[in-house]
Amino acid sequence: MPDLFGQTPTGLAVIFFASLIGGIVRGFSGFGTALIFLPVASPYLGPFGAIIALTVMDIFGPIPNLRRAWKVVEKADLARLLLGCALLLPVGLWLLTRSEPNVFRYLVSLISLSMLVILILGLRYRGAVSRSMVTAIGGAAGLLGGVAGIPGPAVILFYMSRPLPVEIIRATILLFLFAFDLLILGYLAGMSRLSIANVGLGLALAVPNMAGNWLGGWMFRPEHGGLYRGAAYLVIATAALSGLPLWG
Repeated sequence: MPDLFGQTPTGLAVIFFASLIGGIVRGFSGFGTALIFLPVASPYLGPFGAIIALTVMDIFGPIPNLRRAWKVVEKADLARLLLGCALLLPVGLWLLTRSEPNVFRYLVSLISLSMLVILILGLRYRGAVSRSMVTAIGGAAGLLGGVAGIPGPAVILFYMSRPLPVEIIRATILLFLFAFDLLILGYLAGMSRLSIANVGLGLALAVPNMAGNWLGGWMFRPEHGGLYRGAAYLVIATAALSGLPLWG
């Protein structure tokens, strides 16, 4: 029988655990919350419910690490990323309104797994980077974020290709994803897609997610970047595979 937030106790336990693990991975890597949370939560919450809960909890989760990230981020590049994102995010959300729930689940899992394969194989863009390219990457992130709730892959893969210190890469990804949450929440409100139940669930999930972000940030040591990447890859793969509609 449905319980709090319209979920069974088992469903709530799974969703809360996903928010905690997603927070830990994001805290030490700068990304991963959506890649972990959405495949696990969408079977219980549906596409928009999962995105709304993720967005609300994600606004609070990274707060412990924002100040440190802001000190090192390249602010001009961050602004270009957000410009492109703001332009194409509504297009992605419009496409989502015309997608079936199982299509959304397949898309989320396949995007997560595809990104994982690219990261593991070390595929990188090696060419010159222009200002317009940075804006275009932000646009691709906005489109993916709207249609699948996963804005990170385009930005993550792009920045991991650049010869920048790991602290700057991590800070750029973390701050972009935080700003994306504010943008998509505004668009969802304009579409009248927010509900008390999903917003309330997101607020409740913010507690374990913030705890996970704090723990992951405390664990982060630049000299052990390889270890953190390996752990993040394993968790993302597990979440993506578990979210496939093949399992019911």
